[in-house]
Amino acid sequence: MSELYELVSFVNRGKIRKGTLIELRRPHTPTELADILMAHRSSVSRAVLALEKRGLVKCITPDEKVCRYYQISDEGSRVLAEIKNLEKKIE
Repeated sequence: MSELYELVSFVNRGKIRKGTLIELRRPHTPTELADILMAHRSSVSRAVLALEKRGLVKCITPDEKVCRYYQISDEGSRVLAEIKNLEKKIE
């Protein structure tokens, strides 16, 4: 359980990380995410890589050199559900 909350805390500490996780419920490239989140592509790319390192997102086109698509993983969905649950409790 504490590992779940460590991941929740990690995601919540970064506005771009949280937005990225939410948007990756559908596959996107980092460039598309940057446009959606109105953030720099480099910031979004760093967020995607950090989320991927923790198993929260996965690359669904790993053989591509450019234009890689990412999507939320099962663990990422679990973390996102817990974040939404905690936000409901605050309201």
